[in-house]
Amino acid sequence: MSGGARKDWIVGPGRPLTGRLRVPGDKSVSHRAIMLASLAEGVSRIDGFLEGEDTRATAAVFQRLGVKIEAPSPQSRIVHGVGLHGLRASAEALDCGNAGTGMRLLAGVLAGQAFDSTLVGDASLSKRPMRRVIDPLSTMGAAIDSGDGGLPPLRIRGGRALRGIDYTLPVASAQVKSALLLAGLYAEGDTIVREPHPTRDYTERMLTAFGWPIEFEPGVARVRGGAGNAHALRATDVHVPADFSSAAFFLVAASVIPGSDLVLEAVGMNPRRTGLLEALRMMGADIEETNATKAGGEAVADLRVRAAPLRGIAVPEAIVPDMIDEFPALFVAAACAEGETRIAGAAELRVKESDRLAAMSAALRALGVRVDEVADGATIHGRGQGDAVPAFVVDPATPVVIDSLGDHRIAMASAIAGQRCSGSFAIGDIANVATSFPGFDDLARSAGFTLRDG
Repeated sequence: MSGGARKDWIVGPGRPLTGRLRVPGDKSVSHRAIMLASLAEGVSRIDGFLEGEDTRATAAVFQRLGVKIEAPSPQSRIVHGVGLHGLRASAEALDCGNAGTGMRLLAGVLAGQAFDSTLVGDASLSKRPMRRVIDPLSTMGAAIDSGDGGLPPLRIRGGRALRGIDYTLPVASAQVKSALLLAGLYAEGDTIVREPHPTRDYTERMLTAFGWPIEFEPGVARVRGGAGNAHALRATDVHVPADFSSAAFFLVAASVIPGSDLVLEAVGMNPRRTGLLEALRMMGADIEETNATKAGGEAVADLRVRAAPLRGIAVPEAIVPDMIDEFPALFVAAACAEGETRIAGAAELRVKESDRLAAMSAALRALGVRVDEVADGATIHGRGQGDAVPAFVVDPATPVVIDSLGDHRIAMASAIAGQRCSGSFAIGDIANVATSFPGFDDLARSAGFTLRDG
């Protein structure tokens, strides 16, 4: 899916960000909408679907499993659900591309099928650990083989009788929680998942929208098993809000680029997703919510962000799970702030598309920022020189190349840094930006970024 020809960017000092932007649809909601619509009885329409490589990979997997999915227009899908037990075996391995969410959630769905399946991914996904989802699924009765160290590919044997479990996650993870809840649809009895810290509840909300009996509150979810019962998912229409994680890059950029005044439209405001908003406000960011409403059961709002002087903070560990995907952008905000920003309890960042703690620490150091890295976090020593002085420095005589390590969020966060830099530098290996934010470069340039292909 991803992993095509290598692409690079050249970034440099940008102008104030102004106007109104609409970022693409929420990736997490798009993945789950395709999955539950495929397992539902009847025809569902999904509007606002993210046209990214990750979400398209998930849709392609369900098509290989016998689901008819139409695309009448961009950002729209019509899914002809086959019911909970209507999927058909694929003669080929199911390619998840770069989508860790897709692979982990599919492991839960496929654990309850009558047929065998194999899940594969690209070079990056093939290095991401799957043991933490394999182990609890095995406790439910699933039979899953993996590569060395619990790495993909995953070979899932069908025809297993699953049973509900009461499971406490050792590390808060919405992906693992969701995999267990989806497997719980096929299990005998109830499946209860408890979390050390509450994580995003998209799966729980969407199961409710599709009519499945589920109880949930922050930190715990209980799903009623469907084995031997008359439960069914019922087709429904889903309106996908704009992705907060995509909006995050512009929230940070407009906060740190002097003179910026930018509105981001109809952004998903799920409280288990917006930890970055809380952190930025603690740092002094000027972000206003307007036009608050609901779309498909999810809170949405326009966000107006204006440049403001930021100060370093100790990020509360309680909000870390609610901003786990936004830390690359936060690193840049911290580097532009006055004083130290301390991050702890974020070891999850080391097992994303890259080791994001190491990658962002290396990127900031290459741009003249001091970062003290520890096992589960880092301290960023903000430069905070004010509007007239660049927050990041490069020596014109020594070309700088930031290696994004094929990680879309590292690439986009580094592009923000470029706008507050003393000169231009390169960001290498950015092709995977298309997995989550197709068209980022065009949208960024329209708002005021200096960014071109390298």
